[in-house]
Amino acid sequence: MRDTATGGCNFDRKGTYLMDKKKLFEVSARDYSQAHGFSVYYPASLDRPCDHAVMFINEANEHRISELSDIKHCIIFCMPYLAIPNETEESNLFIRTSDPRTAYCLFFREHHIANMPDFEEVSMVNGAHISPQAKVGEETVVMPFAYIGGEVSIGRRCYIGAGVRLVGRVRIGDDVVIRENSVIGADGLSTDRDENGQAATMPQFGGVTIEDRVQIGALTVIARGAIDDTVIGAGAKIDNSSFISHNVKIGSDTLVVGETIFFGGSSTGSGAFISGNTAVRNKRKIGEKAFVGMGSVVTKDVADGAIVCGNPAHEIKQE
Repeated sequence: MRDTATGGCNFDRKGTYLMDKKKLFEVSARDYSQAHGFSVYYPASLDRPCDHAVMFINEANEHRISELSDIKHCIIFCMPYLAIPNETEESNLFIRTSDPRTAYCLFFREHHIANMPDFEEVSMVNGAHISPQAKVGEETVVMPFAYIGGEVSIGRRCYIGAGVRLVGRVRIGDDVVIRENSVIGADGLSTDRDENGQAATMPQFGGVTIEDRVQIGALTVIARGAIDDTVIGAGAKIDNSSFISHNVKIGSDTLVVGETIFFGGSSTGSGAFISGNTAVRNKRKIGEKAFVGMGSVVTKDVADGAIVCGNPAHEIKQE
């Protein structure tokens, strides 16, 4: 849903798109054009555009410009040649640049916006540090030395192991197990370089959505999304010492064996099996019920039901 009165972007525990009145920052469009008097308060993606947001459009998604037809008062970085409908251009400020993604990152650097978690008071509950604003469901067990921040919502009958850290906006369903010393909600890298070779980091404004019946092993890190949420689908199992980067979508009932890395924006369909010590390149898609062999490096999309292995991973034909 959209609400032009509030404009903010958020998700509920099941990943449903919601609106949030909380302003994350405030930057005037007059910093870039005296002809535009509005301000922007949120980041947004083309998947979930909203009013008063800052966004970017690059070559990969320029065909989706029509999806911005009903938004207004946004700052949008785009390629110099992009054809923009008149009404959309009149309602927003489009800044043309050869590298929209880096320009988007520099927007935050220039305005000193890092979106680091706020310091908050916590209560000691059976040896765990839990914010009074956190929501913890009935019959959920939280072991000593865990940390649960104020934007965290945990469902019923969950198990949160000793030393687990739940940071930022984390939505956890029912019957979820998170084993010892895992970190949910850490920042992903999301960093480019400017023309001088210096880092231009995209602040991470998204969260993590973990659906029902998920199991997460010890020493696993799941990064929050850069704009939208990182999502772990219902019934998925993620083994020890794995890394799930920003904006990854793990499909329902997918099994991920230990020491596997999913880089930013990669995904699986439901029922996939990812063997141990696998690396999945950013934005690569692994299909439903696909099988990825041990130690594979996935550099291309994997079709539904395919079996792949190797470095780079290649399909094994079934006889």
